[in-house]
Amino acid sequence: MPSLIPVPEAIQVDTRGAVILHEDSPETRDSRGIYLPNHIEPVSYIAVDIGGSLAKVVYFTRTRDAPSTPPSTNGLVNGFHEPSDAVKLDATPSKHRINGALTPSSLDSPPIPNFAHRDFADELIRRAAMNNLPGGSLNFERFQTEDIEECVDFIHTLIAQSAAANGVSIAEMRKSVEIMATGGGAHKFYDLFTQRLEVEVHREDEMECLIKGLRFITLIPSETFWYSDELVQSVTRQTIEMERPSPDPPQYQVSFDTNPTPQLPCLLVNIGSGVSVVKVEADGTYERVSGTSLGGGTLWGLLSLLTPATTFDEMLALSEKGDNSAVDMLVGDIYGQDYGRFGLKSTTIASSFGKVFQKGEKKKGWRPEDIARSLLYAISNNIGQIAYMNAEKYNLERIYFGGCFIRGHAATIATLSYAIRYWSKGSKRALFLRHEGFLGAIGAWIKNMEPPQAT
Repeated sequence: MPSLIPVPEAIQVDTRGAVILHEDSPETRDSRGIYLPNHIEPVSYIAVDIGGSLAKVVYFTRTRDAPSTPPSTNGLVNGFHEPSDAVKLDATPSKHRINGALTPSSLDSPPIPNFAHRDFADELIRRAAMNNLPGGSLNFERFQTEDIEECVDFIHTLIAQSAAANGVSIAEMRKSVEIMATGGGAHKFYDLFTQRLEVEVHREDEMECLIKGLRFITLIPSETFWYSDELVQSVTRQTIEMERPSPDPPQYQVSFDTNPTPQLPCLLVNIGSGVSVVKVEADGTYERVSGTSLGGGTLWGLLSLLTPATTFDEMLALSEKGDNSAVDMLVGDIYGQDYGRFGLKSTTIASSFGKVFQKGEKKKGWRPEDIARSLLYAISNNIGQIAYMNAEKYNLERIYFGGCFIRGHAATIATLSYAIRYWSKGSKRALFLRHEGFLGAIGAWIKNMEPPQAT
């Protein structure tokens, strides 16, 4: 008996009219769904990017109704998060939600008998008759890699619920579902995924998926954003005195790219557990040109040792309340004023954690909040300078930052923005992505939507 689930050989994703959906939870500020109103092809691919710290999942679903929520800059006030938007240390993480179903049958095909949810089937038929096709949503979820079983359980539930929505057995549904896995965990956990989920698992090249993800996501309206210089200095307390990128730049706000076009060549700085710096040419070819072991995993690890925080969101929340000048040695601590000859303000960090060791003084306790902010600045400044030097070396003006390190956190964005603007003397700009941590998973997903290349 032929499968009731249509499985097309090649799909082109239609991004016309794409919008980023509103989310109320600060924990999902970097994983809002993307509604694709004009993409009507059935899709049963699930993409998983498993890194050293986090596993990211991307999947496309259809629901009986189109979302009514508009694109959102939720949690942003004048370009940065309100204090109330920070994740509290005692906050209970929200449960992973499944929105819609994988691969509901083609809306222009005859009704499928024995459909599990009669009202859903009737709605599909009605919409088809009216030629009012609802599109679907690209969904994003993340899990800690140490809890990879939770990720597997989530995908299993997604497949089971999709089978019910499509009116087929779970065994039949599994025949049409494929897992596109990338990242180091695609190899480490290959047997776990194949045995537990009983579906076909493909392992995709990590760097190739990263670049494909960047090229796709930057075509989504309001996905790419950057901070104005005034906003950067209000967050970092550093003054930016350099040529402006335009005669009348926006002040104290985030600017979104609402009419995106391909933005290559560029430099992609992917900040995961470590950092990879990738040069991307105009034709999409790429090369990893640099990197550093001091990345998100470094921040996570050291703050686990030095503070009571147990999750990355808790660490970011701590840093929002901190004062790095309590532990960092500043230019003003050394000179008593600005160092004008080199354009260094008195508030510029001269030595990260430089005040912690003072010879002859009795050791004292240090606030976790101050430690968190100091270390966040140290890691971010280091990454920013490495990014600038590579952009300068390869004469690239656009620098995209990706990876789950940033998470829409104002101080991190402002620090990286300031570092790029300062070292480049205003000639380069740091660009950020609202789905920064999902580039690899998006690339693995989109790679199998494209038609095969001619040989």
